[in-house]
Amino acid sequence: MKPIIILFCFFTQITLSAQEFVIPKDYVLLEEKTGDLDKDGVPEKVGVYNTTDTTEDGITREIFVLKQKDSKWTVWKRSVNAVLKSEQGGMMGDPFQEIDIKNGLLIISVAGGSSWKWSHHDKYRFQHNEFELIGYSSHAGKPCEYWTTIDFNLSTGKLLYQKEFEDCEKDQEIYKREEEVMYRKGIKLNLGNRNLKDIKIVFPKYKEELYL
Repeated sequence: MKPIIILFCFFTQITLSAQEFVIPKDYVLLEEKTGDLDKDGVPEKVGVYNTTDTTEDGITREIFVLKQKDSKWTVWKRSVNAVLKSEQGGMMGDPFQEIDIKNGLLIISVAGGSSWKWSHHDKYRFQHNEFELIGYSSHAGKPCEYWTTIDFNLSTGKLLYQKEFEDCEKDQEIYKREEEVMYRKGIKLNLGNRNLKDIKIVFPKYKEELYL
């Protein structure tokens, strides 16, 4: 019985993916971009929507990646995990900033905080039949305290950490800097499983923590 269920789900997924895209009822479009994501010379369309699902973290967002088939837009990939919910930005409110398509990459940008601010950017490339997370960058801190920048190339495993300490009594003079490079390979994230759990990485020298 189990193989039959799996087979049924498989064919159901194929059927759904071939259907013309229709905006779900009461979904609200936040942003839409068009660009070639699989380098076949034909542009895809990406849209981020507010769904009708509300949680303690706010409204759930769903991202759709659409392909053209017979002059119609059809669902290629979709996820409710890749874009943060509407109240996960802290005091600044909605964390969603934008989506973009550059050089075949899908980029999702979010930000939040209050006096302490943070932002990060996810870069996805279509490979191995998934939109895999191949790059992550973050910037966080507070004026007159410090600013931390982290850049993670998931393809090579290279992590770069930089931190600058400011003194506003001396015209925001940078009085101290930290920098560290480390490698962490084997992390597999994609549009579907992003943000399902925190992956903790600790830089050995300065003990800076990254929650990916």
